[in-house]
Amino acid sequence: MNSDDLKRRTKKFSLDILDLVTEMPKTIKGRIIAMQLGRCATSVGANYRAACRSRSKPEFIAKVGTVIEESDENAFWMELTIESRTLPEPRVAVLLKEADELTAIMTSSRKTAQASLNRKSEINNDFAHR
Repeated sequence: MNSDDLKRRTKKFSLDILDLVTEMPKTIKGRIIAMQLGRCATSVGANYRAACRSRSKPEFIAKVGTVIEESDENAFWMELTIESRTLPEPRVAVLLKEADELTAIMTSSRKTAQASLNRKSEINNDFAHR
């Protein structure tokens, strides 16, 4: 999956969550969860786009870290939605799975970028000691 595919996927995730939060009950509980879900879901796509515009590998790693935090936070709020019976589990489960998948994809991407940065650093250190 390339960066354009992930940009589309994270945007779709944001839109799907925005659709979900419109179904939340107009109670204090529903409003709190809806606002938190809306904020962190839209943050996933926005921060992934920012990561794609990173000027360096360390900046990319940091920005992808934010995407991981936000997608994992989405999972938390969706688990809370299910466990508090704010919305039926079948309505939330598909999006919860997507949040978990996005978290895993971004975690893998960050590990790959970090390993690449570490290898580059090791090569530079070896070269400097010659």
